[in-house]
Amino acid sequence: MSAYVIVDNQINDPELYKAYTHLSPATVAAYGGKFLARGGTIEVAEGDWHPTRLVIIEFESFEKAREWLYSPEYSAIKSMRQQAAHSNLLILDGVKPT
Repeated sequence: MSAYVIVDNQINDPELYKAYTHLSPATVAAYGGKFLARGGTIEVAEGDWHPTRLVIIEFESFEKAREWLYSPEYSAIKSMRQQAAHSNLLILDGVKPT
């Protein structure tokens, strides 16, 4: 069953964040992940959540998403994101096929 990493980034250092975005795709691909959304236009249709930059990454399983998030490859650059942005990040199980 697929799983998704969803991140809401409020960027405070655009140059450092840009450097991070050049490095992160290789780490995602190494764990079989693929970007479904990476920035772009956001329209809040309901509620009071006001994300500024959303990223959605799909992995083949919850375990693969966790492996990537805590991997040595991603850990080497994770601090760049943490310095460049305030992030809310979660891993979400997808819907089981019927």
